[in-house]
Amino acid sequence: MKIVLLERNSLGPDIDVSCYEKLGVVKMYPVSDVNNTPERIQDADIIIVNKVPMNEKTLKDANSVKLICVTATGVDNIDFTYTNQRGIVVTNVKDYCTAAVAQHTFAMAFYLIEHLRHYDDYVKTGVYANQPRFSNFDLPFFELSGKTWGIIGMGNIGRNVAQTAKSFGCNVIFYSASGQNTSTDYERVEFDDLLAKSDVISIHSPLTDRTKNLIDLDAMKKMKRSAVLINVARGPIVNDEDLYTALTENIIAAAGLDVLGKEPISKENPLGSFMDSNKLLITPHLAWASTEARIRLVDEIFRNASAFLNGEERNVVNLA
Repeated sequence: MKIVLLERNSLGPDIDVSCYEKLGVVKMYPVSDVNNTPERIQDADIIIVNKVPMNEKTLKDANSVKLICVTATGVDNIDFTYTNQRGIVVTNVKDYCTAAVAQHTFAMAFYLIEHLRHYDDYVKTGVYANQPRFSNFDLPFFELSGKTWGIIGMGNIGRNVAQTAKSFGCNVIFYSASGQNTSTDYERVEFDDLLAKSDVISIHSPLTDRTKNLIDLDAMKKMKRSAVLINVARGPIVNDEDLYTALTENIIAAAGLDVLGKEPISKENPLGSFMDSNKLLITPHLAWASTEARIRLVDEIFRNASAFLNGEERNVVNLA
């Protein structure tokens, strides 16, 4: 078997991937794109990929490929019409980063709610040392207890966030973008109700036709002016330009983004020039990437490929 790992850097250089050598001859590339991928995978039997599109353009000359292992849960980079036509099996990895993403959700929420950047600067710039009183709370902050936490996407990550938010005393509500989630653990509401009632909204849903641009300016105008928005799911669910408008015009209080409409952030994205970290926190798509999560990810990919080679199905996601 010839295995091609197209985006080695996406797993992190600190994580050992030598287990893949047990499956066959491995060729690794730090990064790949749509232009150099076709040549790199020409004689591959197994492709391990993260973000590079897998479609007719990239796969047409890869006559030997039998399996594509996506090093993520989301598979929106796969053209399933084409892979199904070719009989190429596609696998993904689920639940490897649930704890990490939920943790990052709250890290962002607390940073914004409690204005931690402001108060850290207040101390370290010497202002605190020169004031007569022992405390300072010039930017008011609120407790989570008694507030409403709204969740878009009540999958595994959404449920983890819901459980944690409830432990802080939040009333948890959720909106199912697909309309198919029938969970009774928390109150399911319509989209407009979630926008109007929530003090914090966190997004944990996949990117679909229903969720793309779900949070646009019209949606944000329906939110509380004191609301905090957190997106750790997929960037295009939130309209970046509309969010910039909402923040500059104080339509909502703050936003935390681990994902953006285009990644890395484009120079044209107005959010990149929004320097007030009390109102906007952006991290470079790292919520999933704890050390433990990446170790699990590498192991799960190995298990998926091993199962395939043994004639077994494991985490197969050949969507029609």
